[in-house]
Amino acid sequence: MILKGTQRSGGRQLAIHLLRADQNEHVEVHELRGFVFDDLHSALNEIHAISKGTRAKQPFFSLSLNPPPQEKVSIDTFEAAIEQIEQKLGLEDQPRAVVFHEKEGRRHAHVVWSRIDSGEMKAINLPHYKMKPQDVSRELYLEHEWKMPPGLVNKKDRNPLNFTREEWQQAKRAGANPKNIKRIFQDSWATSDSKKAFAQALLQQGFVLARGGRRGFVAIDYLGEAYATAKYTGIRTKAVKERLGDPKELPSVEEAKAQIAANMTDKLKTYLEKAERDKQRRSAAFEFKRKELVDRQRSERSTLEQKHKERGEQETNARAKRLSSGLKGIWHRLTGKYAKAKQQNKMEALQAMQRDRKEKDDLIFKHLEERKQLSLRQKRAEHSHEREIDELRRDIEGYRDLKTGKSSNLREEYRKRSELHEKGRKPAPKRDKSRDRGHEPEI
Repeated sequence: MILKGTQRSGGRQLAIHLLRADQNEHVEVHELRGFVFDDLHSALNEIHAISKGTRAKQPFFSLSLNPPPQEKVSIDTFEAAIEQIEQKLGLEDQPRAVVFHEKEGRRHAHVVWSRIDSGEMKAINLPHYKMKPQDVSRELYLEHEWKMPPGLVNKKDRNPLNFTREEWQQAKRAGANPKNIKRIFQDSWATSDSKKAFAQALLQQGFVLARGGRRGFVAIDYLGEAYATAKYTGIRTKAVKERLGDPKELPSVEEAKAQIAANMTDKLKTYLEKAERDKQRRSAAFEFKRKELVDRQRSERSTLEQKHKERGEQETNARAKRLSSGLKGIWHRLTGKYAKAKQQNKMEALQAMQRDRKEKDDLIFKHLEERKQLSLRQKRAEHSHEREIDELRRDIEGYRDLKTGKSSNLREEYRKRSELHEKGRKPAPKRDKSRDRGHEPEI
């Protein structure tokens, strides 16, 4: 279970984020401990109000708990992990809120503690609050025999295909998977030993190697997007220059764009547009199925909650009848019968709570599996679409000798397709001339 925590302020924004039903399919406020109020907004406002009597600027400690996607993790396991990290950080008995989120067949939890010691009216110091959750995380993986992520074992083993925000945004604008783009560059580099071979390897994947100003070498894709060769191959700029030599022999960014535009036939553009329309239709169909599934799951959970409430009232009444009142009650107290009945009631109440919790867990596990299967089907469909786009990229080379007339403005055409594909999305910012000199766009 991956644990990530942070000290922060902004209780109102935090409550809004935790209760967002538009970004999560199921949201449940599982626990509010140590608060006067019984709703999340008021509870976090209470922490904020108390912090005004101190110098604390970050009165909240927020922690997310993300279990392995393939594991079924019960509420008890989540609670045990929360108690463990609470003790590790020294936040025992501090007011806290626990919220569960579910999305795409996965469940995770958020915990928010108050850092304010109301007795001494000062914030509790949390040394090493980023390292301690990692220690607990390792212990949980070992305790439950989950497969531990390599990055949690050793920082040096973290996924090398991590992307900066700039790289991710750039790849999203190009409508492609950033991991695939980086693999294309790395594979092309590994299979070539010269500038000509590298340029040919990239060209087979729909990229044109070009002269990119201060970056030396860039590759332009079929949408006119520029990628820094050193960054996407993971090779030092000096080593890139040593292998590829003088970039002056290559076309400039603008020349490469003109070359790509000339090689993009109307037929190929039609195929791309059709692929986008197909993707949009599939996306709409899956969204309909998702909403239908979530509505049914919410109904089933509501039914189970009502069942637990009604059964709980019946069982509470039945247990109450065991405790006699009046003279009979006094006699039962003297003979010890009352204490035995009370102990029996306590045990049965605990068993009933455990039974209800197991039924709730079982239903949630069933719902998570249903959502996971739908998500897998959707991802398979998306993968099929991405594979089709990749094939179209490779087809660019096959059309390079065909004349298409006047060079088209690929960026403008891509923007129009994006607006059709995702209504309401803001248009991409106007391209800065610095991009033509090899600078990354500002995000």
